Amino acid sequence: MDTKAVVTEASRVYDYIMKENLDDAEKERVLKDSIENYNSYVNPGWLIYRKSVSTNAAFIEWRDSQETFEDLNGNQFIDCLGGFGIYTAGHRNPVVVEAVRAQLNRQALHSQELVDPLRGYLAKLLSMTTPGDLQYAFFTNGGAEAIEMALKLARLASGKHYFISMVNGFHGKSMGALSMTGKGVYREPYLPALHGVQHVEYGNADAAEAAIRNLIATGNTVAGLIVEPIQGEAGIIIPPEGYLRRLREICDQYGVYLIMDEIQTGMGRTGTMWACEDAGVVPDILVYGKAFGGGVMPITGIIARPHLWVEQIHDNPWILGSATFGGNPLACAAAIAAIKFTVETDLPGRIKRNGDYLLGKLRELQKKHDILVDVRGKGFLIGLEYPTKEVGWAVSKGLFKRGVMTGGTLNNAKVNRIEPPGILSMETINEIVRRLDDTLSDVAEQFSAGALPATASAH
Repeated sequence: MDTKAVVTEASRVYDYIMKENLDDAEKERVLKDSIENYNSYVNPGWLIYRKSVSTNAAFIEWRDSQETFEDLNGNQFIDCLGGFGIYTAGHRNPVVVEAVRAQLNRQALHSQELVDPLRGYLAKLLSMTTPGDLQYAFFTNGGAEAIEMALKLARLASGKHYFISMVNGFHGKSMGALSMTGKGVYREPYLPALHGVQHVEYGNADAAEAAIRNLIATGNTVAGLIVEPIQGEAGIIIPPEGYLRRLREICDQYGVYLIMDEIQTGMGRTGTMWACEDAGVVPDILVYGKAFGGGVMPITGIIARPHLWVEQIHDNPWILGSATFGGNPLACAAAIAAIKFTVETDLPGRIKRNGDYLLGKLRELQKKHDILVDVRGKGFLIGLEYPTKEVGWAVSKGLFKRGVMTGGTLNNAKVNRIEPPGILSMETINEIVRRLDDTLSDVAEQFSAGALPATASAH
């Protein structure tokens, strides 16, 4: 190691972090460094992918505030992607930021050995805000890690083995989570995945029951069924009325634990605190993440009904997992503040009202523009479907050019998501609709003229 070189480089970057504003030369250097660093030390594929949306492969995101973010030069963008659901409470929500700042001034991380009070307070608040008798919480750092804990708990508590998951479902990319994910492009490089998983058609409760019944009939046991209340990465797919309630009945009938993946739909995103509440369903295990940290700190996890917290977990509290940074004081402070803000301001109710308004405006655009094939969603989780992925990417690029950031869905390239911060003002909502209207007109003209835009790499 060249100690002097490391210190010089670290000091230079540290100065960038500490400065309120960079001069023009520093901005140019950061842009140049970013391209070189991604190509040489991260993954050059990221730049190719980002090129599909912006016209600048190394577009630099530098600062943010509530509804928007800015590049190095102060160009402002309305955020309609929301970090794939992170920013339900807005970018740098002041209530959350202040709580994290206060906790940082007191203690950042914990010793792992003594009792850290914020973990307990957060678990209690989570139990108070989730439906039914969901009670015991376990905190992790990322969504896939939380899914792993849910799968482990279902097997540990039941003593059973198989899982039922959904075609086109998305639950993360660690090995266990990937085994539940229902799209081949993500699974194939890592096969064989976790054994004992059957995928069935989403929205078809009879298919789920048949799979469980057939497994039991052939001598197998089924630990859990995992489902998203709304399939996000499949293209914002809303299940038929009564589907989730029927899954609850099936799980009860066959002694299978119902795992609800609310990583993307939870914390008010769809117009209720938890999407399962809208369906009148209490899962055995609820998985949360993304917006749970208030858009400031990463924190995810699970909360389960008491009967899953079996003697084995009491005897060995580390058997389920022992995430070093899971439930750390900074993350817990952020989540506590996020819950306070979300409930105190009735953010879910605001999202429902404004989401209904936005959906109405988007459906008016659908009638006006033939290239907008479908508009669907709940609250601020909305999918816009186009005839082809090429059209979808052209709309994303057109919006970006007009200062609106949106993005695709991982399992359905023809669908763009509208997943903005939940605190959007009505003025901003109307501005998004206006810019989308202009973009759709331009893209329709491009395609009628035969000018096909560049497509994204397989995603």
